[in-house]
Amino acid sequence: MKQAILYRMVMPDHICPFGLKAKHLLKSRGFAVDDRWLTTREETDAFKAEQGVKTTPQTFIDGVRIGGYDDLRRHFGLKVADPDRASYTPVIALFAMTALMALAASFAVEGQAFTFRAAEWFISFSMIVLALLKLQDVDRFATMFLNYDLLARRWVPYASLYPFAEGLAGVLMTAHALPWLSIPVALFIGTVGAVSVVKAVYIDRRAIKCACVGGSSRVPLGFVSLTENLMMIAMAVWMMRIWF
Repeated sequence: MKQAILYRMVMPDHICPFGLKAKHLLKSRGFAVDDRWLTTREETDAFKAEQGVKTTPQTFIDGVRIGGYDDLRRHFGLKVADPDRASYTPVIALFAMTALMALAASFAVEGQAFTFRAAEWFISFSMIVLALLKLQDVDRFATMFLNYDLLARRWVPYASLYPFAEGLAGVLMTAHALPWLSIPVALFIGTVGAVSVVKAVYIDRRAIKCACVGGSSRVPLGFVSLTENLMMIAMAVWMMRIWF
């Protein structure tokens, strides 16, 4: 059996998650792992100084140091995530889950999944979840939002108010309550948002990140954010058709 030596931190108050992932990866590749624990900060610092490395875990195969967890993945020809690379994964996951939530709610209430209420709930649930992500760190969201939103640039507090307005409109539209409030709020923020995205991306040709899923987003500003705003506009127009 192939052999590997793994040095990783296992302390009373900290077990290195990358060490656990490296051990699992080695075993999944058929290696017998000589699992060597670094149990104190002093022992860890001494090991790093001896090997001339800045991080642990460290893996050795056939007496050759492979490196940390990412280096181990590269050694096996596996993909390593780039933390700065644009990704649509958060948005795909969000819309997939809100679509399933809407279908489930429709089935529970209407007895069938594919209904007009399911379409409504998909949009309103999406608005609520998007607002929730922004509300996790309003200041960070606002900072990113100020990069492109036209109204926020003129009146900075709007950037902090936006997620509350989006969440409020989403909740009210889900309940079909207070349409006199939810419709204008959704129509207003959706229109301002859509115009801002069109100007930033399609007119000014700026390559910036979208704040649509919160301030730590790696989603590029463009189609996704525009879709979010157009969905709010469409929902507002649909609700006007129902109520007025």
